[in-house]
Amino acid sequence: MVTQKPSAERRRPFKSPFEGLSELAASIHPTRLAACLDASLSAATLVQLQNSRRLQTRMAGLLLDNEFNLNGSVWRPDLLLGHDPKRAALLAGGVFHARSLIKLISKPDVAVLIGRVGAEAQAFGIRHAAHAVSARVITDPQQLAQEIDADGHACLGAWLDQASALDRNRVLLRLAVGTAADNPATEHRQAADQLFSLVLAQLAKETPAL
Repeated sequence: MVTQKPSAERRRPFKSPFEGLSELAASIHPTRLAACLDASLSAATLVQLQNSRRLQTRMAGLLLDNEFNLNGSVWRPDLLLGHDPKRAALLAGGVFHARSLIKLISKPDVAVLIGRVGAEAQAFGIRHAAHAVSARVITDPQQLAQEIDADGHACLGAWLDQASALDRNRVLLRLAVGTAADNPATEHRQAADQLFSLVLAQLAKETPAL
């Protein structure tokens, strides 16, 4: 079950609903916005819409299916404490495939992998290798990077599926349409809680105190 430590919540100030919706609108991935409004809209038009303060609250409400009550509510930190969901997915994916990361020792191969998923995901996975999920060892760095990305996003999606529709969508809207977060499998549902307890612990350390 998705939980969020009260102490982590207190580190970030609550916002008004209007302020929170405006921030969300500005951070929505363009592919989500285009899918909701019109797939033929240009990138420049999407940016203009997202930056329009007059439209931000309305757009965010539309994409959230008006799940949020603006009357008498506060805008709490999202489930990832405002951190980038793609980064969180890659951290989880690194742990998921930690056995492969440990075996990948060739400098050129490591360079290729880091170029795709980043040094942080590699280091985080190795540091938490005791929690590795996949028993399969992938030796090709390109394939390993793809699997880290896919399985990490799928675990994120599985973890979010346990949350309310509002909390889930506040994170998913910041991801591109079509990632593996939209279609997690059984293995991801079984691993999601364990992996995201590790990821959240890391993100909570970085969340600014009030």
